[in-house]
Amino acid sequence: MRRSVAIATLVLICSAAAPAALAQAGYDKPRTSWGVPDLGGFWTNTSLTAMQRPAGAEKLVMNEKEAEQLTHRNVYSAAEREESGASKVDATSSKELLSDGNASRAYNRYWMDPGTSYAQVKGEYRSSWITYPNDGRIPYTEAGIRANTRTNSFDDFEIRPLPERCIMSFTGGAGPVMNNGMYNNTYQIVQAPGHVMILTEMIHDVRVIPIAPAGDGKHGPKEIPKWGGDSIGWYEGDTLVVQTINSHPKQRSFISTSGKVTERYTRWSDSEIFYEFRVEDPVLYKEAWGGEMSLRVSDQPLYEYACHEGNHALPGILAGARQLEREGKSHPVELPIFAGVDVSDGE
Repeated sequence: MRRSVAIATLVLICSAAAPAALAQAGYDKPRTSWGVPDLGGFWTNTSLTAMQRPAGAEKLVMNEKEAEQLTHRNVYSAAEREESGASKVDATSSKELLSDGNASRAYNRYWMDPGTSYAQVKGEYRSSWITYPNDGRIPYTEAGIRANTRTNSFDDFEIRPLPERCIMSFTGGAGPVMNNGMYNNTYQIVQAPGHVMILTEMIHDVRVIPIAPAGDGKHGPKEIPKWGGDSIGWYEGDTLVVQTINSHPKQRSFISTSGKVTERYTRWSDSEIFYEFRVEDPVLYKEAWGGEMSLRVSDQPLYEYACHEGNHALPGILAGARQLEREGKSHPVELPIFAGVDVSDGE
């Protein structure tokens, strides 16, 4: 009996101590005028850390030297070194620069803002946002691999990617599961008693999340999928919890119609929100997976993305398909477009 009481007491002590670990030592979390945790403001996840762990990184948590080595190997860092010298505008220099046939040369490093180092989450350098499974990789099923492969066809504007049509962002930064990319990684969080709004700089994707006590929130009709998913939220102590289902099937999302994402937002300090996520989808994944991210306070507001409706480049893109048809060369190519793809393992 005494042993049972001792164990129960220990469990209670550990449970009570757990929320305290979700804040920097001595940090007094701010609250809104109606008493909930204050998460409002401008935040950023700009970082070389990506969703999945890159090749050559064996551990989730790195020391400073290991983080510097991985930063040096990162493809964005390599591009910056390559382009850091004075550029000459002449035929010889251009021919040399373009000799590797890199199609991304139209987007040189000057226009990118991916960050200059790997992220720190609660003071620890992280090689990936994913913390489980232990290898830091998304555990796709065969169906998941197929779902993340598209036909690179130029036959019709309706089958071009959503970012190209200015409908959803290139990074899927708004979620479900926040993500980061090579630029526009700023978020604005606005709270009201009944809702939380999260606005993403990239194409100004927005999620408006209704708030109700845990268990009282109701998702919308399953027949109406939403861009960014169907989210409901509630507060658990100092944490905002958001549950999302039913992302639009055309969205580059981490879940299918069978999936669910659970996110948790907790203030760690005046300059950091500790963000946790868990993805469950038996269709796309062999097991549940998830991780942690740092949203750091931004000294800049959101800037206009200026992605325009009726993209004037589309007539030229589609004209290429018409020309291929005239030449008898119209053969769509299947390309993988894995959500959360990692481009940081370049040498």
